[in-house]
Formats: sequence, structure tokens, C-alpha cells
Amino acid sequence: MEENPIVAFFLALAVIILAARVFGSIARRLGQPRVLGELIAGIVLGPTLLNMPHWMLFEFIRLDEMVKPLAELGVLFLMFIIGLEVEIAELAKVGRVALLAGVIGALLPVALTVPAGMYFGFSLEASLFAGVTLAATSVSISAQVLLELGHLRSKEGNALLATALIDDVLAILLVSITLAVFAGSGSGEESASAVALLIILVKMAAYIGIAFGLSWFVLPRVMNWITSHPSIAQANGTAALAIMFMLTFAWAAEALGGVAMITGAFIAGVGLSRINDHAEKEIEETVSHIAYAFLMPIFFISVGLETDLSTFPLSALPLATVLLAVALVSKVGGSGLGAKLGGFTNIESLRVGVCMISRGEVGLIIAALGLSSGILQKDDPLFASLFLVILLTTVFTPILVRMVFPKDDSFSSPKQAKGHAS
Repeated sequence: MEENPIVAFFLALAVIILAARVFGSIARRLGQPRVLGELIAGIVLGPTLLNMPHWMLFEFIRLDEMVKPLAELGVLFLMFIIGLEVEIAELAKVGRVALLAGVIGALLPVALTVPAGMYFGFSLEASLFAGVTLAATSVSISAQVLLELGHLRSKEGNALLATALIDDVLAILLVSITLAVFAGSGSGEESASAVALLIILVKMAAYIGIAFGLSWFVLPRVMNWITSHPSIAQANGTAALAIMFMLTFAWAAEALGGVAMITGAFIAGVGLSRINDHAEKEIEETVSHIAYAFLMPIFFISVGLETDLSTFPLSALPLATVLLAVALVSKVGGSGLGAKLGGFTNIESLRVGVCMISRGEVGLIIAALGLSSGILQKDDPLFASLFLVILLTTVFTPILVRMVFPKDDSFSSPKQAKGHAS
């Protein structure tokens, strides 16, 4: 009888969710955020140790490819929940901080990585792309920790979200510029690249402006109208339609605006936070149950499933050590300096900088673009070092965030986060 890959996939999901709960609970007992335990669970299940994708039960399915869509959906749900949590007026208060922290925090990694890469013998092209990779930030990791700690609505939490939005736009611009510059050698191609960059800028600006406008003015009115019609809103109909809007905004972000899908999900959440309290509570509870019980554990464990530390070349360790130092210093120093210049205190600036450390899935995506364009080579020490740095910054961030926020705050569940916010 031929094996059914879907049945095997269901078993794999069961193992993933069990591992996430066990390791997450251990992390909580040790005073660390649950997300840290889930990330470590992924490394344990991945090729580094237990090599779950190649177990006999799963050897006839492509487990990584089947898990990836659910993992990406988990990130969208998380950013949607974060959008529901924020107050746009509070984000506006930290606009100056976000602008300075986002710009300096995105440019400093490039400025420090280029000379480091060239010192180790890599070309300007490869070193520049490595810097662009480290310019990216994965806000989902830090945001999840702040949500657990009850600090998402704090001054620093709002600054993180606003800064990450600017950082996301700048990282995409830097990637586009780098690819465009090194793609063309003749004047005609350079001219075409300049036009392509202008189109990218216009698309991004248009999407963000239109998406925020629709989210702010149209979505609340549509959802409030829906909730006034019981035949539509009954049986979690309000939450179902909210998820539909979130997915649509996420699709439009990447397909039409050229920005990350998580940006669209976040914008949709911000708009839906303005609907009536009863409907917002239904949406938040339904989405939180789906995300935290099912999708988010899959996302965090998927990072480890794609990681094989056992194949890391020891010859690349000095380069990886330097890049890790650059990754930490450039975000803590760059974003922290920007926050300080924007008016934050020293400790507030440090917290913003630490929250920006994680590169996560955003860094992996940009590194993959470097491979597909030929700028980076998979068997080069530079790519291996970048991969290790992305993984380590993702694992370190929950620990460091916990260290710089008040020690006496008890952990709160996602549903309790609002009550514990600063």
C-alpha cells in the first residue's frame, strides 16, 4: 500500500507541537520567554541533532517544504495580532525615534560589514550584500517576547514596531539597489536599473500610503457594518472575515507594493484595532488561539529544521565571530544611538537596540536572494557565516530582551498582555 504523505505530515505536526510545548515550558521555568525554548526545540529536531526530516516515518515527504507555508502563515498571524495591540497615536509619538533608529540601524551594519568582509578576502560585491543581509531585522521575535512580558504597548515597544517598519522598507531598498547596481555593467543597463529602482520606490510608497488609508478609514467601517448583521457575523464570522482581510493585505504588500507580507498583515491589524470592542475581542481571541496553539510553534521550530550546524566549516569560525560582533554592535549601537538622538533615555535606547538584533526569517530570505543572484555562493565561508549569525541572533534576542527589561515583571500570556503593558 502506498504511503499517504498527508498522514505522515499530520504526525510530523504533532511531534512539532509537542516539542514546542515541552521546550517552551522548560524555558518558562528557567525564567526565559517561551519563544526561546521553541527555537531550541527546532534546532534539536533539525539536522543538527535528531534530523527529524530524515526519519523513516517522514523520508518519503519533503517536510521542510510542507512546513514552510504554515510557518509563514504563523508570522502573518503574529504581526496581525501585534497590529491589533498597538495604538497608532502612541506610534506617532515615537516617530522621530523610529526614523533615526531605523535609518542608522539599517546603515551601520552595512558600513561595518563591508570592511570586515573585504579584510577576510571577499569581494566588494559579496561584502556589500553580506552587509545588506545584516541590515535586516526580524521584528516578530522581539515582538513576541515583549507580548509575553507585557511590554508591547510600552514606550520601547511602540518604538520597536515603528522602527521595524522603517527598517523593513530600508532593507528592501538596500537589497534592490545592491542587486540593481551589480546586475548591470553597461550604461544602458545602468539606466534601466535606475528606472527599476524608481519604480520600486513608487510602488512601496504607494502601497504603504494606500494600505494605511484603507486600513484606517475603510476597514473599521466595513467590519462595524458586518457586526451589525448577525447573519454574517455569527459563528466567528467577524474573525473569519478579519483573517481574510489580513491575508489580502499581506498578499498585496509583496505582490503589489514590493514590501514584506508581514507589513501588510501588521497594517491590517492596526486598522481593525479601531472597530467596536466586542468585535475586536472576538477577532483577537480567535486569531490568538489559532496562532499560539498551532501556527506560531510551527514557525519557530521551522527555523531549526532548516539549520544544520554540524556542517559548519570550522575555517569560517573567525569570520563568523567577527560578523556576529558586527551584527550585535551595529543594531544595539545603531538603533540605540538613533533612539538616543530621538530623545530616549540611555536605558530606553538600549532596549530598542537590543530588540532590533534578531535577523530571523528576514535575514534568511535576503541571504537566499544573494544565492539566487550569484552574489553569494553556498559553499563559501561567507554564506555559512551569515547563516550562523542569523541563527544565533535569532536565538540570542529573547535572552537579551529579557535581560534589559525589568526583572520583577512576571510573564503574561498573550491574552493578558494588555493588562501588563507599561
